[in-house]
Amino acid sequence: MDAAMIWAFWGVSLLFILTPGADWAYAISGGLRQRVFPSVSGLWMGHVLSIAVVVAGVGALLERFPSITLALTLFGAAYLVWLGIGVLRSTGGIGEASDVPLGSSGRWFAKGIGVSSLNPKLILLLTAVLPQFTSHASAWPVQGQIAVLGAFHLLGCAVVYLAVGAGSARVLGTRPGVARVVTRVSGLAMIAIGLVLLAERAAELMA
Repeated sequence: MDAAMIWAFWGVSLLFILTPGADWAYAISGGLRQRVFPSVSGLWMGHVLSIAVVVAGVGALLERFPSITLALTLFGAAYLVWLGIGVLRSTGGIGEASDVPLGSSGRWFAKGIGVSSLNPKLILLLTAVLPQFTSHASAWPVQGQIAVLGAFHLLGCAVVYLAVGAGSARVLGTRPGVARVVTRVSGLAMIAIGLVLLAERAAELMA
């Protein structure tokens, strides 16, 4: 593979990862609830599964049948709204003496998979952006190229989301007032992102 193409894609991938969004909001929520590893590993696994789907060739199927992508986007947007409401409802006990981590590690892991794998930005990155960095003239098969590029993307995800989750736990863990505000903002961000996506797709259907 052309090393320049790998580095170019990794740069685009890092811009995607470093842009605050639903993944960031979920990692922050996990950090404040002492669930850094399960929440971040869930997010990471969602990216793994999405890349595996594209490598298997399903990405081309999504491009051919946009109605499937639309349905996934609508479901993902509704899921974000539901999850954001749940985050807002869970902010009351943060920082109180009786406060305990909410939800099992398995639950945080499973939710993380849903948040990331249904993220429309990730679907766009893998189905519309990533293929532009592959070449049919390469000695490597396209699926192999996608797997390599995906591995670089996963590395960035692991580093950034762990830093976000651990940072929120360390910096905000001893500041309950600030932690509650940040958690509410995270929940509102999830709801806002979900509602915007729902509105955009509704406008597309009505056009």
